[in-house]
Amino acid sequence: MKIVECKITKMPENPFDPMPQVIATFEDGSIKVLFTYYPDEIFFDPYEFIGLTEEDALTLYHAKDIAYLRS
Repeated sequence: MKIVECKITKMPENPFDPMPQVIATFEDGSIKVLFTYYPDEIFFDPYEFIGLTEEDALTLYHAKDIAYLRS
């Protein structure tokens, strides 16, 4: 099932704020939090997820995380 809409919650303003979440809406109308991430390490745009499956979205997260760790 593909993602048709995606939003990313608010970026933290201080170290104690929660990390942003990637929240996806799928073709069947279901909504799911895919993951949280550290915005000082990697960046996501909600439009990157449109048309991806949940597995594809997690693969994208993993690829960006690995790229950051190798930099």
